[in-house]
Order: sequence, then structure tokens, then C-alpha cells
Amino acid sequence: MAVINLTEPSEKQKLMLTDTHRFVAFGGARGGGKSWAIRFKAIFLALFNPGIRMLIMRRTYPELLNNHINPLKKIIPKAIAKYNGTEKSYKFKNGSVIEFGYCDKEGDLDRYQGVEYDVIFIDEATQMTEYMFKVMVACNRGVNNFPKRIYLTCNPGGRGHAWVKRLFVDRNFLPTERAEDYSFIQSLVTDNKVLMATNPDYIAGLEALPEKKRKAWLYGDWNVFEGQVFEEFRDNPEGYDTGLWTHIINPYEEIPADWKIYRSYDFGYAKPFSCAWWAVDYDGVVYRILELYGCVSNEANTGVKWTPAKQFEKIREMERTHRYLRGKHIRGVADPAIWNAESGESVADTAAKYGIYFDKGDNERIAGLMQMHYRFAFDENGKAMMYIFRNCKAFIRTVPQLCYSDIHVEDIDSDQEDHAYDEARYFCMTRPIKPRRNIKSRAVDVDDPLNMIADMKKAK
Repeated sequence: MAVINLTEPSEKQKLMLTDTHRFVAFGGARGGGKSWAIRFKAIFLALFNPGIRMLIMRRTYPELLNNHINPLKKIIPKAIAKYNGTEKSYKFKNGSVIEFGYCDKEGDLDRYQGVEYDVIFIDEATQMTEYMFKVMVACNRGVNNFPKRIYLTCNPGGRGHAWVKRLFVDRNFLPTERAEDYSFIQSLVTDNKVLMATNPDYIAGLEALPEKKRKAWLYGDWNVFEGQVFEEFRDNPEGYDTGLWTHIINPYEEIPADWKIYRSYDFGYAKPFSCAWWAVDYDGVVYRILELYGCVSNEANTGVKWTPAKQFEKIREMERTHRYLRGKHIRGVADPAIWNAESGESVADTAAKYGIYFDKGDNERIAGLMQMHYRFAFDENGKAMMYIFRNCKAFIRTVPQLCYSDIHVEDIDSDQEDHAYDEARYFCMTRPIKPRRNIKSRAVDVDDPLNMIADMKKAK
């Protein structure tokens, strides 16, 4: 009789194998046994649910081959299931199917249109964008009694870091997302007893890594990761009232009447749009004071279909009624693409109908990136040239998570949720500054030797 030999799962792997949430994320560090758990779960579901259809997905086909297809060939007897290299699938004798798919860019999603899967496994989910994830969620359906679930494995870092962290680590849900649907099981290398027994030097290798990569890969730290663009960005609650050693501050009750006000805008159709308002003080320090963020083509996240007309109607309303903006002269700057008229009327034309006007933003990407770095940098007294009001949640959620492109290594990966960043750099390019001397390029620990914040509090 044909037998499938599988090793004993770890305690964390057992949690993943028995978890029945709609969305289950497993991992959080290197060496936690993530790929093994996917293979075990897929085989288990195939054997005990005759006729079930599943998909195992990774970013590239070579990764699928090395991490799943070849290992499965070694453990699944042909008497139980056969692999079809043309269709890239395992077909079990009982009618169950495990397919293998990859998704490196959004164009790869076309092959999944109209396809239904009962269970989807997304291995290394942080290598995929949130848009890719949402498309695959739409494929997770079927008129049958099989469970409809998506299992994800993940490590900190990558272009999908922000959305995975939001859903599974921070548990910061949108109105249409149900908290009870999401589960996160953190598995560290120390939980993988098989790896510890067969490769006892693995931990030593992780401990020898640079600090950021070590924290992410060994300890599963989601707040730092290798490749992070704005390493200097600091969210320090101790500085919310003082503006010291932090970029996030509490909103002001009022904006001084003679501070200049700007509006920055990045249009998106399938992806979100982002609009923000900025105040500039007497020293040229800029403050992101308000924002409006949403998606044109998808009502699911907010309940609002943000057509261009709806966006500019809301922008006009905010500028007429909000205490920060009413009665102010506001200069607008936007993505140059909004002047493209493919259907007779450009987005800029629509904005003008509502009395909303923009200058064309300078789209020099590297120069804009450097302006963001210059403004985030702290001087020797712990002051920055850019602050974000705590109510600007889209910026706070997305910008610190941006990572570098694998192709254009000096620029960010534009497949990420970079819309708040894009309009912010358009704004920065309207008021470019030079690098300041005596700055701190990285965040300084609050418990620094001078203990300045504590001394300031004592002096009050």
C-alpha cells in the first residue's frame, strides 16, 4: 500500500495545520518551517476532501520548483497522485488537485481570471502587493462544501511588508474587514526542532547578520527590515508633544494664519489615490496636516466609489469647511499624468470644474526621494524638517514600510503602496532644501546619554 511519510510537525506547525480562520498567516522569521507546513496542509486537505481544488503560489516558478514541486515529488507516491509538468499540477486519485502558480508582476494575474480555488496557499506573501492578494482573494470561491481559506507564509520585509503587517501583526482593519477572519501564528527558527537538530549552526548564521536583517530574520521583528528606504523615520510617542526625535506629532488646534498651505495629489484608478494638505512654518519646516485617501474603482474598503468627480467634490468641501483650510490660499501640485486626456477630459480638467487647480509636479524620482531624506533627517537637537500629524494614517501606515527596488536599486519598489509617498515627494520638490549639517541620519534612541526629553519634561 502506498504511504506518504511526513515528519512530525512542530507545535507551531500544528497550530497552522489546525487553524480554521478564513485567512491564516504563518511565520514571521527565517527557518520556521513555513514551506513544509504548506506542503503538509495541502496533502492533508487533498486526501481527506476528495475533489478539492487548491493552489500553491510563489513569486516565481523556480521558487515553486525548488520549494514545493521537487520536494513533493519525493514524498507523494504515484499510486496516490501524479504530477503533470505541462499543467503544473498534482492530480490525486480521489479527484483532488494541487496546482502551482506564480505571480511576480500584476500582469501575471491575468491567468487567474475566472478561476476558482477552494484553498489558496501564498508562500512568502510579503513578496506580493496587496492588489495581487486581493485578486487572489476573489479567486477563493466555489459552489461546494469545501472550506474556503487562504494560508499565507511570511517574513518581515519585501514589497508586501506593509499590508501583511497591517492585517496580521498590527490587526489594523478597514471597515469591511472582519477581525475574526484573520489569524497570525508566529514561528521562529527555535520552533523548528528538525532544523535545529540537522543544522545546529543555522542560528549562529542568523546571529552574524547585520542588525536589521538579524532582527527581522531571527526574531521576527516587523518594525525593522532590510531594504527599508526611510530607516530614519521615527514614530516616538514620547515626542508627540515636543517634536523631538519623532516625525509623528499631535495635530495642532489651529494653523497660524500666515503659514503657507499646499495641496499634493496622486491619482490612482485600480490603485488608491492620495491627497494631502501641508503647512509650512516660518523656518521652512513642513507639516502634513490632513489627507484624503481612497480607491477609485473599489468600494469595498471605504464604501465610497471615489471617482475623480467624487474626489474633487470632497476636496472642495474640506477646503471650504475645515478649520485648517477655510479661507486659505492653497497651492496645489500633482502627478503630471493627470493632464493626460485619453477619453476627452483629463483628471486635471475634472478638478478644475470643482475649482481645484494644480501645478505639474516635478517627477524626478531620485531627487524627490532625496528631498524626503533631507526633511526626515534630525539635527543635533532632535528636530526634523518634516512632521506628520497623527491623523494622517495612510502616510504613517505606508511610507515607513517602503523598500528599495530589486531592479532600480537606488529607487523605491513602485509595486508597493506608494501613493502617499508619491504626492509627498511632489510637494517636497516645490520647496527643495539642501542637506543640513550636523544631522543624525538615523533615529536616535530615546534613552540617549543626554536624556534630553526627560530633562525637558522636568523643566516644564
